[in-house]
Amino acid sequence: MAYRLLPVVDLMINRANDRHGELENETAAIAWLFNNREAHMKALARDIVKAGEVYEPPLVSPDGDKFVVFDGNRRVTCLKVLEYPRRAPNAELQQFFSTLKEKWKGGPSDKIMCQIEPDRDRVDDILFRRHTGSQSGVGQSTWDDRMKANFVNRTGKGNAVSVADEVEKRLAAAGMSPSRRKLPRSTMNRLLSSEAFRNRVGFSINRGRLEYTHREPVVLKALQRIADDLAKREIVLGDIWDVEGKRAYLDKLEADGLLPSAKDSLVKPKPKVAPHPAPNPPAPRSAPEPAPMRRVNLISRTDYGIPWPGRLQRVRAIWEELQFRLVLTEHPNAISVLLRVLLELSVDNYIEQTELVVLSDKLATRALKVAEDLHEKRKIDAKYLKEMKKFQHDDRLFSADTLHRYIHSKDFAPSPEHLTALWDALANLIVNCLKF
Repeated sequence: MAYRLLPVVDLMINRANDRHGELENETAAIAWLFNNREAHMKALARDIVKAGEVYEPPLVSPDGDKFVVFDGNRRVTCLKVLEYPRRAPNAELQQFFSTLKEKWKGGPSDKIMCQIEPDRDRVDDILFRRHTGSQSGVGQSTWDDRMKANFVNRTGKGNAVSVADEVEKRLAAAGMSPSRRKLPRSTMNRLLSSEAFRNRVGFSINRGRLEYTHREPVVLKALQRIADDLAKREIVLGDIWDVEGKRAYLDKLEADGLLPSAKDSLVKPKPKVAPHPAPNPPAPRSAPEPAPMRRVNLISRTDYGIPWPGRLQRVRAIWEELQFRLVLTEHPNAISVLLRVLLELSVDNYIEQTELVVLSDKLATRALKVAEDLHEKRKIDAKYLKEMKKFQHDDRLFSADTLHRYIHSKDFAPSPEHLTALWDALANLIVNCLKF
């Protein structure tokens, strides 16, 4: 670890900061900070100008001839915008920073003392111990539950079970451990930090235990290859630092036929039914069961296993509005429009990522083409494909025409019941599209 004066222009605001998850680029990361922490950013900028310096050196890591900021993104953003106020995302903030810049005696420095840490795993260890208080925006903002989840999903730190330890034990028991080389556990944990990627390799973490979702010999073979690649340093931390890196590596393994396929999936047997079950005794009288709780948001608050790469920044924002913010009974019109947008962007993402040829601009046709391709890949079953074929019919509630009328018809009013029925019907397609 070293401390050195670095040019502010050589520092890159982290597009994959755990505050927001992966975004498209530095500009999007700067915009997110102001859109979601405007009061804190203004308070911090005032404090920097008043003090004439930044007290805590940002934590950075080399990336080519630049340095990515891992701790201190708000500080560095304030310095960048104070130097060039036009980088602020709107006119009001540009004026605010222009005025502040004039008050800074001597003006902002073009260099800042930084803590340089080339070891990305050590960077995560430092981040894990630092975030404690916000001090009204002058200090570091405390991570909320979503930000902590982003950190855990990206790094694997803080999970109840060490995936790397479990994998190492099972490979050792099968006599398949990497020979003469130590397995880098932190890199393994990072690669398999989320269920979306664990499921591709053929296992899941359930209640703190590793459970196979595909045939054990096939899964062990895949894990052995991953362990060998990591142990031999053919794949290093920088290669799988973000979602795209992890996906690219697993895609290569899949192309080489090393990951489990649908035919390797473990199908749980149906429970056996006794031939002559004993009659049930009469149930004791009790108070009537409470009515089931109605859904508050369109998308239920469960983990759908979507990795969320930076290119899906807008789609993720729409998803979170539908999952956490917009209430079905209060915002049915906004929800109906966003559901239509979410479906179209999800379908387009699948077409783009898979390079699927679709010769139609109609949403219903594109959705059906995607569903057929998902069926060929054994991601959805024949029954669901049959339902998607009905999506083109105009005389059904579950149809593209219904979504179209939600937007364009002045007489067609969405109801919470209709919207939840539509989401329940489309969820499988949308989630599968966003996993590519």
